[in-house]
Order: sequence, then C-alpha cells, then structure tokens
Amino acid sequence: MTTVATVASPLGAALELPITGMTCASCASRVEVALACLPGIARASVNLATERVTVTAHGRGDIDVVDVVKAIEQAGYGVANEVMEFSIGGMTCASCVGRVETAIGKLPGVVKVGVNLATEEAHVQTVAGAVSATEIIAAVARAGYEATRKTAGDPTVQLTPNHGGAQLIAAGMLTLPLVIPMIAELAGTHWMLPAWMQFLLATPVQFYLGARFYRAGWKALLAKSGNMDLLVALGTSAAYGLSIYLWLIAKSGAMAPLYFEASSVVITLVLLGKRLEARAKRQTTEAIRALQALRPERARVRRDGPDGAGMAKAMKMEMDVAMDAVKLGDIVVVRPGERVAVDGEVIEGESHVDESLITGESLPVAKQVGNHVTGGAVNGEGLLLIKTSAIGAESTLARIIRMVESAQAEKAPIQRLVDRVSAVFVPVVLAVAAITFLGWWAANGNWQQGLLNAVAVLVIACPCALGLATPTAIMAGTGVAARHGILIKDAVALETAHRVGMVAFDKTGTLTEGRPTLVLCVAADGDRHKLLSLAGAIQRNSEHPLARAVMAAVAAENIGLAQASELKALPGRGVQASVGGRTFAIVSTRHVTELGLAVAPAMADESTHLQRDGRTMSWLIDIDANGILGMLAFGDTLKPSAQNAIERLHMLGVKTALISGDNRGSADAVAKSLGIDDVHAEVLPTDKARIISALKKDGRMVAMVGDGINDAPALAAADIGIAMSTGTDVAMHAAGITLMRGDPALVADALDISRRTYAKIRQNLFWAFFYNAVGIPAAAFGLLNPMIAGAAMALSSVSVVSNALLLKRWRPKA
Repeated sequence: MTTVATVASPLGAALELPITGMTCASCASRVEVALACLPGIARASVNLATERVTVTAHGRGDIDVVDVVKAIEQAGYGVANEVMEFSIGGMTCASCVGRVETAIGKLPGVVKVGVNLATEEAHVQTVAGAVSATEIIAAVARAGYEATRKTAGDPTVQLTPNHGGAQLIAAGMLTLPLVIPMIAELAGTHWMLPAWMQFLLATPVQFYLGARFYRAGWKALLAKSGNMDLLVALGTSAAYGLSIYLWLIAKSGAMAPLYFEASSVVITLVLLGKRLEARAKRQTTEAIRALQALRPERARVRRDGPDGAGMAKAMKMEMDVAMDAVKLGDIVVVRPGERVAVDGEVIEGESHVDESLITGESLPVAKQVGNHVTGGAVNGEGLLLIKTSAIGAESTLARIIRMVESAQAEKAPIQRLVDRVSAVFVPVVLAVAAITFLGWWAANGNWQQGLLNAVAVLVIACPCALGLATPTAIMAGTGVAARHGILIKDAVALETAHRVGMVAFDKTGTLTEGRPTLVLCVAADGDRHKLLSLAGAIQRNSEHPLARAVMAAVAAENIGLAQASELKALPGRGVQASVGGRTFAIVSTRHVTELGLAVAPAMADESTHLQRDGRTMSWLIDIDANGILGMLAFGDTLKPSAQNAIERLHMLGVKTALISGDNRGSADAVAKSLGIDDVHAEVLPTDKARIISALKKDGRMVAMVGDGINDAPALAAADIGIAMSTGTDVAMHAAGITLMRGDPALVADALDISRRTYAKIRQNLFWAFFYNAVGIPAAAFGLLNPMIAGAAMALSSVSVVSNALLLKRWRPKA
C-alpha cells in the first residue's frame, strides 16, 4: 500500500506524499516550485522514480497537508487519495456534526471530511496511507461519539434504529398524572398530587428515561464542547433540582410550588420529537433504499456442465449462483416476472421490461435480440437470455446508487453559513441562559423565576433543526429525482442548477433521435453504386451515427465493399482511409470549404436546398486528386418530446441555445421548428467549450446538454453539465446531472426539482433560525413556560424534516 511518512530533518518536520501524473523531470520541477512557494515550507524534493515528494517545514512549524495537496493539484498533478465511509453514533444536532468534522479534520493527512446528520455518516478523504481507519475512529471517540467503518457491502443508509417506543410510552404514562392537575386547574378545579408522589413519578423520567441526555451531554463536556443533549440535561436538571429545593424548605403541611411536571414534560416531548424525527428521516432515504432493494442476490446462469459418457462436448446446464460468482460473458437466464440480475445484451428471446425505478420510464420497454437490459429491471412476459456486460460496482444500478449516495452525502454551499452558526450556538445559548438567570435575580430578586426562564431558554434552543434543514431537503430532492430518472451528482450541482438562465443543447442524439438515415447519394460521375461502396469501405468500422446510416444503406442494397486501411479520424471534420492504394475521405461541408475544393454548380444547388430542409451533408473526396467524388445527405428526426422540452424551459424563464457541428441549414431548421433562441452551427468539438464560456460572460448561469464524447469539454465548461445516459460514459462523467433516459423534456424537470429543493432548503433554514431567533428572547423575557418551550423545540426539528418530505410529492410534468 502507498504510504505517507513523516521523516526527521535538520530543518524541521517533513512529510512524504505520493504524486500522480508526473512523466518527466520537468514535471518534478513544477511540483517542487509550486510547493516551495507555500508559506512555512523550507524545501520540496521530488523523487521521480518513486513518484514521491518530501516537503520540509521551517523550524518546528507544522505542515498543512490540505494546502500541500491543493498546490500540487494547481500545478496539474494529483496526490493518491483514499476515501473511507463511517457510520457515526451519538449525534443529535448540528453542533455534533461540527465537532465530529473538527475531530477528524485535525488528523494529519485528512484532505476533506463531511458529516451528514440526516444519514448519520461521515465521508473522509485522506492522502493514501496517511491516516488509518483506527485513528479516525479513535478521534471520533475522543470527541464523544462512536464511529464504525463501512465496507463495500454495507447498506448506504444506516440510521439509528427506530427504538425507544417503550421508553416513550413509559415516559408518557409517568408524566400524564403530573399534567392532569394542570389541565384541571384551567377548568377551575384545584387539585394537586402530593409532593412525594410527584417526586416518585418525575425521578425515573429524569434519571432513567432521560439518561441518554446526561450521557451525551457528559461526553460533550469531556470534549470541551456542547450539544442539544447538554442543553436538555441542564434545563431539566435545573427544574427538577428547584422542585427538590422548594419541597425541602416548604413548611410542614404547606404545598410548595413544584416544577416536577416541567422537567418530565420536557423530557417526554423531546423523546417524542426525536422519535418522530427519526421516522421522518427514514422517509427521506426511501429512494436510496428502494434502489438498494433492486440488487438481486442470486442469478440463474447457463454454463457448461460435466461431460457425459461418450459425449464430445459438455451439455449446457442452468445453475443458481450468488451474484459474486457471475462473470463477464456469462449467459444469464431471466424467466417471466423475475428481476433482471445483470447488465447485458439480449441474445435470445423477446419481452417487455419494467425499468421504472431505474430510468423513470413509466411504461414497460420492449426488448429483443441485440437490445441492452439493465440489472434491477423486472422482466415481463417472455424468457430472456442475456449475455453479461457489467457486474458488481460497474453495473448501471451500482453506479446510480453511488451517484445518489454522493449527492446525499455532500453539503450544499449554503450549509457553510449553518456550520459557522452551529459552531457557536450552544455556548451562546448557555451564555444567554446565564444572563437570563442573573438578570431576573438582579431585577426583582426572584431567583426562582429567573431559573425557570433560564430553563426555558435552554430547552427551546434547537440546533437540531439547523443541522437537518439542508441535508434532509437534499436527500428528499435527489431521492425523488432519482426515482424519476434524474441523477444529480452532488449538492453543488443541485444548488447551481436552480440559478440556470440558459440551456445550450447539442443536436444529434440530444434533440434528435441520433439515428440518421441516408436520404440521398449523388456521385459526380453518376456511378452511385461505386460511390456508396467506397463510402462503406471507409466507414465500415466506425460507430458514428452517419457511418451506421451509410452501412445500413450498403446492407440494404447488398453492395460489396473493398478493404480499407490506414483509417484516420479528422476531429470535427470527418474520416479518411486508404482504399486500393489511394487516399479518400468523407468530410463535412466546412472541411470542403477549408480545402478550397470546387463543387459542381448542380451539386452545389442541390446541397443548398437539402441543407435548408435540415439535411446533414457529407462529401466523399479523393485526397490524392484533390477532387470531389460525390455527396451524401442524411436525415434525422426530432425526438417527440423536443418541442415540449424547449417550451417548458421558456415557461421557466430559461433561454435556449443550439450548439451543433452540423451545417448552418440543418441547425437553423431544427432551431426554427423548436423555437430555440440562439444558434451556433458548424462548431468544432474544441470550440463548443469556447462558445459556452462566451454565453456565460454576462453573468448568466449556463447549462449544457449533450450525449457524446465531443460534448464532454462543453459539459465541463458549463456551470452545470447535463448528460443523456443514452450517450457515452465520458459525457456522463463530465456532467453534474445525468438523465437516465434520452428525453430532453427531463432537462426542465431537472431544473424544476432543483429549484423546489433549494426553495425547501431556504424555507427550512428560515424556520430553524426563526424558531431560535424568536423563541430564545421570548423565553429569556419570561414569555414561555418551560413545557411550551420544550414542545416548540421538539416541533422545530419535526417541522423541518416534514417540510423536506413534501418534495416526495413532486412528479415530472407529463
């Protein structure tokens, strides 16, 4: 395993890091120069052979690993990283999140740490080998919490089990007799339990059913910090202790004003609130758990059986095996009604497959020989034999789950404000409670009233709502989006998408079907058959949509093909090859102009008309003779939902643009029929990113929608890239949002769910701040009874999570 070592040095502390991406001595020099510029660094020495760098600090100064990693990345290289996931136990509020992040972040070698209160998980990125899981677990324990490393087979969502029902019932039964006299008092009936009976009812609630608050609060104190549990423990202990004091000093036979019911009711309400909160949090994770449930545990494969007596060849046998035993190329048998076990290609059979939980497609999709199927889908009426093409972590379902996990684990940029507030929340509340107590005592000498008001301050303060406001909305929003075929990569993409003011589309495969057909073939010498044969020879091994259209025409007319060699791609222009000792090329109209080739007038006129009709033109040229041999015209149909996609974007107030490598006529025809605002035609792949940058110059957020390798630079250059899953893996990797079916109408849906999710985040944060900003001063001024304060605190967390759950009702527009 690659390791990071701290070594002794006459100058000071030194750190060794593994570097990736270096190829030569100049790379080593660039890394050394970049690191030497960092403050506190005395020297940086790179060993190219071992691909490691030794960084030495001045004197006894510490080395900030994060700064070192950033400097290396800015120089164009990388540091080998390791990512670990942990389940965190004992967190109750946003203050807990901050403390766990601080504890882990202080470890040398930790590059990035993110803790999610809603899923109770920590995502830790470290320099490879710099820090072990044991060290991280120990650091979390020192902070007062529990950490367990998650392995690849663990479920993504491991929320604290929803126990405590019996404890809540017990707390309610013990508290009810304390509350009934108060209710009777409102009705004019004066009746109160004896002090000793109140004591017997309140004590088990305080110290047995409320023990969790003492344990968690004590751990926080040991870590020199505070959390919600500490506030509840202090507040209820103060009310309980005041009751004991008043009971003991009361004159014989007199009924002292006791507050046992206040401490018991607060604990009961907080327990109720935590139970409701846990139940609501589980609902935010339904989408990811539904995806996990799609993973089959076993598969039925058809393999060679043992040789029979006298048989030259083994018989094919069906056997039931664990998913771990399935191999690439295995033939998997899927019977009617069964779940498809693997990604693969249908090699025998016909059926309809329900892919709704994967792609969001509401209707079953017809599958036949040659079609791709996705693991986790449900087979319909037919028997299918599927040749396995992806297994384990590389399957579509596994990648979808990873993307949703990543989105739900990430923090939105707006969360930074919450983190800053949470870091000082508990100390500020404790200070306000102390000031409240001293202020009332100084003002009227009534220290008992001052103490009760201080208790109200402690129990109404709710850092839980602050910690849950953002992650629950993100989890609910990304979860419901995933169920409808929209995968949002991370919280940054989600927050960016809601501000998009323009969407730029690629044409072929995005707005059109991407399956063009050859509609016309014109040879300069009139020999159409020869022209088509030559074009087929050049494009026989190409996967380009236009090449497939040529090959389909060749096959339909049963035309024989010569052998082509020395194939060479001309990026953004076409392809060339050697046939029969001569060099030919199939190129775009743009390249014909660049080469200065003369086009026959009749052919030029026909080409102009075809382009006006939206046809895509290609030209077969003889490189050696520098002449045009003929032209080919292709037609591609618009996707049925393309019109609706553009209209809905306009309804959202979003401008649209078309960026295409096709000729001007074809691009203009598509733009005009769909109502697209801006058109950029005959654009080379390398220029798409430049155009995106130009569209962003006025400060407008720009999204790019594409599906091909040539779209990847533009997807990366846009503020938010949106890729069709029907396209290439490269495009999906570069995008922030992936649409699981090739429907452009999902673009508007993606922006819509992003806007709604961000609106929920803002609403949740408003309510979280509102509860505390109004409740704490009201409690300090004696306007809130401690029991009402406890109810308000419990309600705040539940209302935040419940508000986020309203996103589950979202549906894409029909």
